[in-house]
Amino acid sequence: MVKKPIKHLGQHFLTDENTISAIIQTISPAPGQNICEIGPGLGAITRPVLRNSGAMHAIEIDRELTGELLEQCSQAGTLTLHQADVLKFDFNCVATTAHPVRLIGNLPYNISTPLLFHLLQFSRMIVDMHFMLQKEVVDRITAMPGTSEYSRLSVSVQSRCRVESLFDIMPSMFSPPPKVISSFMRLLPESSSSDKIHNHMLFNKLVKTAFQQRRKTIKNSLTRMATETELQQAGIDPGKRPQDISVQQYINLANLLSG
Repeated sequence: MVKKPIKHLGQHFLTDENTISAIIQTISPAPGQNICEIGPGLGAITRPVLRNSGAMHAIEIDRELTGELLEQCSQAGTLTLHQADVLKFDFNCVATTAHPVRLIGNLPYNISTPLLFHLLQFSRMIVDMHFMLQKEVVDRITAMPGTSEYSRLSVSVQSRCRVESLFDIMPSMFSPPPKVISSFMRLLPESSSSDKIHNHMLFNKLVKTAFQQRRKTIKNSLTRMATETELQQAGIDPGKRPQDISVQQYINLANLLSG
């Protein structure tokens, strides 16, 4: 199948067989698992996953790919293909808390951050996530407090998931080669994480507000949301900057403010 990648969709098709094998081995798909791939593209990952699982879902926005992909995968197993924008996709269509889903995919670089925020809304019905992302994004997701990479994305994802960067993937492994190095990572939603945060809307607003002015002290960046006393009650030094505050401290503060 010859398909010219569409630039505005951020399409870079994985073609290296050794990398594909490493990814399949890491995911370890098996019969009976509820697996959904985001952006299957030309089916490089889809076909081997389908051969191991027997059935799976896939979400693809590119209408030109859907018919060919179904034909290519017809002998491998049962593929349920959703032609949709994943940023608007309701994952209740493919999973429930009783029948959670495993998510996999080579995420388009141009939507990876908003997509991750979208997926966090469904964390209760996700078993795990294995994604290829721009290395810079993975470094931010896995960053620790006190580092320059530590950000709103770090806090938001780590408040819901255990995160792990597994291995890097060079540009030459794709067609066309992206201009950046990619990383393959694992995210494991923690079932108790939703219960740890009493008010998710408040928590999200708090973290977003803090990192909008990351060069200021946390006392000044959150001046309209928390007093110095409340910061101290949450175990936070008011003189620290937002990137120096741990995930648990942000949770403590949000819970304190929620009453």
